Amino acid sequence: MPRQVVSGHTATTQEMFDFTPERLRFAVVQLVVLILSIAVHEFGHAFVADRLGDRLPRHQGRVTLNPVAHIDPIGTLALPVLGLLFMGGIGFGWGRPVEVNPVSFTRKLRMTTAHMLVAAAGPFMNLIFGLFIAGVLAVLIATAVIEPSTHVLRLAAAGSNVSSITPDFDTSLAVGMYGAILLNFLLMFFNLVPAPPLDGGTVLPAFLPDRARPAYAEYAKYGMFVVMAIIMIPALARIFVWPATKLFGGVAALMGLPS
Repeated sequence: MPRQVVSGHTATTQEMFDFTPERLRFAVVQLVVLILSIAVHEFGHAFVADRLGDRLPRHQGRVTLNPVAHIDPIGTLALPVLGLLFMGGIGFGWGRPVEVNPVSFTRKLRMTTAHMLVAAAGPFMNLIFGLFIAGVLAVLIATAVIEPSTHVLRLAAAGSNVSSITPDFDTSLAVGMYGAILLNFLLMFFNLVPAPPLDGGTVLPAFLPDRARPAYAEYAKYGMFVVMAIIMIPALARIFVWPATKLFGGVAALMGLPS
């Protein structure tokens, strides 16, 4: 299934070579969060395809939450590590694509509908994972299991780079969980952009009338250029960043988290 991209903070020249223990710890946490989020996303694709009758993902060992099954050496490890160390945030990231065989899908659904459900399952799992992490954090704070700094959490919620701050363990844990929540919401909305090879490029055709599909097929030929434009032009990136941050703020407010 499609690649996933997350934009991050752009480091200054001084920050690029400032490998402090705090910054390295921040990079490790973010990398672990990315790996888990990608694993959840790809598992969603594989699980729904398997449930719809396609046994290919199961035969390839993809119907699992084990991150090892979904790691791409370059997209999940190399590029994110470089981005975290030299850009201050994850620049690009993707998991190993889940291969599906649409002709094996159940005949109870149109092939287009079944394919749409498989594509939508990845972003949906990121939504569920983000909400789950938010719920766990809310319980930890409400029961005083952890007592993080409200000030630092508000900085993190506002998008400030807090990797240079040396907070206590409770605050570090909460900031990491904030990052995991936002990352999953970013992955969800980014992958729902209707431009192949993103998931949205497969979801949208299922809702189009038959007469509109030839025009969409022509547009789909330029899908990768649309994706690159969204990644490289900050104003276009708001297409997925704005709803992700709004959802994050709404979930934080609903669960009583500092924002």
